[in-house]
Amino acid sequence: MTEEPTVTIAGRPIGRLHPPFVIAELSANHNGNFDIAKKIVSSAKASGADAIKIQTYRPDTITLNSNSEDFRVRGGLWDGRTLYELYEEAHMPWDWHKPLFQHARANGITIFSSPFDCSAVDLLEDLNAPAYKIASFEAIDHELIKYAASTKKPLIISTGMANAEEIAEAIDAARQGGCTDLAILHCVSGYPAPAHDYNLATITDMISRFGLVTGLSDHTLDNTTAIASVALGASIIEKHFTIDRNGGGPDDSFSLEPVELEELCKSSKIAWSALGRVNYDRKPSELGNVQFRRSLYFVNDIEKGTLITGDDVRSVRPGFGLAPKFKCDVVGKVARRRILRNTPVTGDAF
Repeated sequence: MTEEPTVTIAGRPIGRLHPPFVIAELSANHNGNFDIAKKIVSSAKASGADAIKIQTYRPDTITLNSNSEDFRVRGGLWDGRTLYELYEEAHMPWDWHKPLFQHARANGITIFSSPFDCSAVDLLEDLNAPAYKIASFEAIDHELIKYAASTKKPLIISTGMANAEEIAEAIDAARQGGCTDLAILHCVSGYPAPAHDYNLATITDMISRFGLVTGLSDHTLDNTTAIASVALGASIIEKHFTIDRNGGGPDDSFSLEPVELEELCKSSKIAWSALGRVNYDRKPSELGNVQFRRSLYFVNDIEKGTLITGDDVRSVRPGFGLAPKFKCDVVGKVARRRILRNTPVTGDAF
């Protein structure tokens, strides 16, 4: 039997033998307010998330300050915005990182980040980040992957927009960088993404194809897709999280609110528990109902020495007699004792 892959983040083992690791993605939902960022962290903990994830970049480390058409978003949530404007608004100031890490640790929730360039990795290393997440848009940036991997910290790579060859190349880059604790996330990089785009069957193929801990970065608007993914082997679930979906930030509109995150944390763990293992044994919750299965009962009084006929025996509930499959073994036999109607068929009767 092949050993199940496992990664460990901040002492928490992650893999199919363990409950799903739920990550609340803070992203840009702080809306430029440090107090909101802190509230999101505290609320993620209260809702049952295993971790809160942030994003570490500055607008100049992720794009160029240009008004040309190449750098302008067309369509979708951010239509008309330049990339620099968008990331200037959305980024988390670097001087927030240390106090936010302290706040998360004081609240007892794991915090880590997606670095978007090597200087971000350096900042996060100074904060002793326990893991790194490579965002889908950066999954083709092998230099960044190798640099993050060189920290020897656990690495999660999101695979939105990447084909199978690009995923394999990203994995190779992580291995070349020295990563031994590696996970990948199936993802659709639409904001929001329709459930029918997710093709969750891909998760089972990713598990068999790449042999890694595999999860889901879910951009759908509810929890159905994420919960369904657990039954297919997803060991990590990442969802964007906000205090208020109507908060007006770049990512608020497709993020979960606290009640929804709490439901995701509970339901995903129930789904994992229900998945269990291959088991044909009688379950503890069934034991009290075994007596109500069908069995063979005599429906007529039968004198000793009399031939038992088909009319004398029926398959009925409860289950204290022989199993119905033995009816043919009973019919045609001679009663060895006097038999009373409405009594179970037992081996000593014939």
